Amino acid sequence: MDNTPGAGGSGSRAGFGSLFGGGSPEYSHTELAGVPLTGMSPLSPYLNVDPRYLVQDSEEFILPTGANKMRGRFELAFFTIGGCCMTGAAFGAVNGLRLGLTETRDMAWSKPRNVQILNLVTRQGAAWANTLGSLALLYSAFGVIIEKMRGAEDDLNTVAAGTLTGVLYKSTGGLRGMARGGLMGLALTGLYSLYNNWEHMRGSSPRQSL
Repeated sequence: MDNTPGAGGSGSRAGFGSLFGGGSPEYSHTELAGVPLTGMSPLSPYLNVDPRYLVQDSEEFILPTGANKMRGRFELAFFTIGGCCMTGAAFGAVNGLRLGLTETRDMAWSKPRNVQILNLVTRQGAAWANTLGSLALLYSAFGVIIEKMRGAEDDLNTVAAGTLTGVLYKSTGGLRGMARGGLMGLALTGLYSLYNNWEHMRGSSPRQSL
């Protein structure tokens, strides 16, 4: 009769395995090496689940029928316009405060000086918010129209929308003003597209295009 502890231990483990649904599969260190352990406790080789089935190769998000994985330009237009208006208002308020303090530096602190500074702050804030909001509105409108016409969403839409926005915004300045506005829009959107695809060119995932 063999009374070695190894035989007894394996027999007891086999008995418990048959009692609870079969013995646990054994995996080599090579098979377990490729199993990701991020976000979970280390997998035990005595589990009754094949660790290879736990690897998620697809996205875990469930999208509604007909929904896109990325938001379109029409959905991003509201965020773009609102963000530009708020940015312009904040920048204009700071610029108005700077101008107010500069123009009233010879005046003593009094109610007329405060009113004049407040007027400059509100005037500059409204002007910059109107300017950036108008640019964002034109850019978003051109982007949506170009996307619908081409039936594709890429950086070409971004560059074309920025160029047309600059041309139309400076249309009151004649051909020279339109050319300057178009070149400015082309340069800004070109730099944005380059920055947006910088990680993609380096092998990472691209960012969301506006």
